[in-house]
Amino acid sequence: MTAHVSVRDEGFLLTALLSKQRTAFLSDGPPSAAARRADLLKLKQALVKHRTAFEAAVSRDFGYRSAYETRIMEVSPVIQTINYLRRNLTKWMRPERRRVAIHFHPGRNRVVYQPLGVIGIISPWNYPISLALTPLATAIAAGNRAILKPSELTPRTSELLKSVLSELFPAEQVAVVTGGPEIGAAFSRLPFDHLLFTGSTNVGRSVMKEAAENLVPVTLELGGKSPVLIGTDADIEAAATSVAFGKLANAGQTCIAPDYVLVPEKDAAAFVASFDAIARKFYPQGAADRNYTSIVNAKHHDRMLKLIDDAKRKGAKVIEVVAGAGEAAHKLAPVLVLNVTDDMTIMQQEIFGPALPVMTYRNFDDAIGYINRKPRPLALYYFGQNSEDRQKVLTHTTSGNVTVNDTLMHYVQNDIPFGGIGMSGMGAYHGHEGFKSLSHAKGVFEQSKWNLGWLLHPPFNRMTDLVIRYFQRW
Repeated sequence: MTAHVSVRDEGFLLTALLSKQRTAFLSDGPPSAAARRADLLKLKQALVKHRTAFEAAVSRDFGYRSAYETRIMEVSPVIQTINYLRRNLTKWMRPERRRVAIHFHPGRNRVVYQPLGVIGIISPWNYPISLALTPLATAIAAGNRAILKPSELTPRTSELLKSVLSELFPAEQVAVVTGGPEIGAAFSRLPFDHLLFTGSTNVGRSVMKEAAENLVPVTLELGGKSPVLIGTDADIEAAATSVAFGKLANAGQTCIAPDYVLVPEKDAAAFVASFDAIARKFYPQGAADRNYTSIVNAKHHDRMLKLIDDAKRKGAKVIEVVAGAGEAAHKLAPVLVLNVTDDMTIMQQEIFGPALPVMTYRNFDDAIGYINRKPRPLALYYFGQNSEDRQKVLTHTTSGNVTVNDTLMHYVQNDIPFGGIGMSGMGAYHGHEGFKSLSHAKGVFEQSKWNLGWLLHPPFNRMTDLVIRYFQRW
């Protein structure tokens, strides 16, 4: 008979685990560059070794997802990230020399990057491998210990992560805890040295509120309604191809998926026709196609149907792009939603599924104004060749990241930061910025034996006045 473990008991266990990691961190001190590189290599090799098991676990958790999609969207980006971290780690760990004002010469300034300690990571269900292991790899690169809380909505993948990581690392270095929302809330209340959360805006609010009790700094990777703005001179077929890929990968269950499209009125029919043709080319069997992913569960499938039905009732025209219901119970055929209005729920919530609202505009500045009236998105996509229009989009809109003439691709650029702003999140954990986010930049000033600091010591006199006047003039 298995004894019931209460949430309170789980809270004690979590606290003990955090204490264990922090004690080990303080005892062992910061790991060397060689040790970090070795740990990153172990992580990479384990992912490669267990790749097929991860692919199978994700597919079962979703009801169905193509192994190719998991390799392309999850496994490959993590491997590339680890390679990038290992390649740059030694350079990033070097102290940075900083300028010293002439009146403080011959003192020396430098910034030393040291590990924060223990990092908490809460990862979501939509990309349960990459959104768990990418921040973990970044935490390891920065020399930290880490505790990972993966999503309960992908239980097989979460258990596999727990099994694989427990074989690679001792619990005092890397640990995985599983459980539902109650465990997630208890996890968020722990006094980590930094907490990194990827997920919805609503849950992000709760995580930030819980973390604030212990003044834990947070990185929040959230989401929002990422717009696509198609310029007046865009190649419509090329734009439709990129949008179809970005929207239908993982059946739209991507935090940076194109959420809605703004297209010139004159090009709307061409865009719809091109999107339809490209979607049929990508998925000839429609929702039944072996390369097309299921909606993760019945709750999210029903949510998508309600969004579409609400739009229909309020006057939208819904076009089912490719028909067919797959063997998996929660597959949903892609749809285009035309004639949308802001009172429709589909234009108020992040869609997170294979429905794409298409809006038209006559004036380019009006399209930019529409984007700016909405909460700042995690991603923005612009298609067009006119350099002035492109620059206007880049300077007059604010979003987490931008991809020009494509979709999603900014996420896999390892040398630029990735993160939201406003309602789409805060902080970043890709690129050099990720290393810095999970490190403490400690400023160090070294005073020389011979210095002028004694001129400011009491007792104060006329010489003190001269020195102060000199400093103020300087």
